Amino acid sequence: MATATGEGEANSSPLELPDGGIDAPQLRYFVFALFFIFGGITSLNDVIIPKLKELFTLNYTQAMLVQFCFFTAYLVIGIPGAQLVKKIGYMRGAVAGLLTMMVGCLLFIPASRTATYGLFLLALFVLASGVVIVQVVSNPLISLLGPAKTVHSRLTFAQAFNSLGTTIFPRVGSALILGGLAGVSAAQLSGAALDQYRTDETRAIVSTYIGLAVALAVIAGAVWLFRNKLPGEKHDHSSPLAGFSLLKRTRFGWGALCIFLYVGAEVSIGSLIVNYLMQKDVLGITDAAAGKMIMYYWGGAMVGRFIGSYFLRVMSPGKILATVACGAIALIAISANTVGTTSAYSLLAIGLMNSIMFPTIFSLACEKLGPRAADGSGIINIAIFGGAVVPLATGFLADKSGSLHFSLLLPAICYAIIAAFGIYARRPAEGPVMPALAS
Repeated sequence: MATATGEGEANSSPLELPDGGIDAPQLRYFVFALFFIFGGITSLNDVIIPKLKELFTLNYTQAMLVQFCFFTAYLVIGIPGAQLVKKIGYMRGAVAGLLTMMVGCLLFIPASRTATYGLFLLALFVLASGVVIVQVVSNPLISLLGPAKTVHSRLTFAQAFNSLGTTIFPRVGSALILGGLAGVSAAQLSGAALDQYRTDETRAIVSTYIGLAVALAVIAGAVWLFRNKLPGEKHDHSSPLAGFSLLKRTRFGWGALCIFLYVGAEVSIGSLIVNYLMQKDVLGITDAAAGKMIMYYWGGAMVGRFIGSYFLRVMSPGKILATVACGAIALIAISANTVGTTSAYSLLAIGLMNSIMFPTIFSLACEKLGPRAADGSGIINIAIFGGAVVPLATGFLADKSGSLHFSLLLPAICYAIIAAFGIYARRPAEGPVMPALAS
């Protein structure tokens, strides 16, 4: 049945579908834009890590603190973000997330002026806090905007726009951020000269994020115009911790673990690409040249998601998930045990295997959650904390072993557990979850 048109809406009104979905095609474009922007911003960490590693002479464990602080926001903000969205609605929640991201971008200004690594980490945490809120909105919203039978395909298609952002942003970011002044490195400087070098070099980072802040403000304004587009949206207003009860559901609990492991593995590999390709036994290229190749890793994910959105309509999502997870393990084995272009491109090709993992794990885990979808999304977003833990552990493994090749063992283990979940979840989920009691 048609819902009323509110202030600031577009001309057409959304229609409620028989299976509980909402027919509002025009809103999908806004959700696609959200996937694009938060995906692109997240992937810029892969460019910032080698830059800050050189500027502040960090080891791999210290450099991975970039990802640790960024993805810790998912642990801290996941539940409050879900509660905020349930209180103010999807569209207003998206605006709140975008504005928080804008604040995080602007915090790069004082971080650069003081040339302090800790302030960069704080800025990344605030930026990520906004990303978490936007992601809490995006995943269940795109699942809602259409028939229930095509949710796997629709979420994968939306994730393709996320991958489009992760493909474009590192390419542009590497051109703007990577590379040193006149070939000088921080290791050759000290005292005032070192401080000045760090300030000068981080200006490129600041300029990039100021541009992003402007873009985020524009997108937030556009979404605000559609803030009343879903006047009939329903949320289960349970207590903030009620979502954890969903972990008792085997399918959801295992799925949440797989999100933890998948994001951790994907981020670990993406974070190491620049330094991995710079190794003499791989390609032996500069950081700027290696940074431009990150796009092949994320571009593979983009291509795979467009292809996957079709196959997920006609094949078992669980079986496809298990297949690509095994493919990722095979590529890691090839990369870790070869040299030169074979080692390089087999590592980059893992992006193709990653393509359908997040949306497929998410939709399989959250299948039949009904009105508790927002709670499920909040817990899933907490599970993205794996992007903080697994990369830090991978960096520690690289430092202790002295080999980036050996450190890939940890992501391989993550993919093995995901493959097992795919086999388990190939069957349809059990009946719908009952709403939790409000506190």
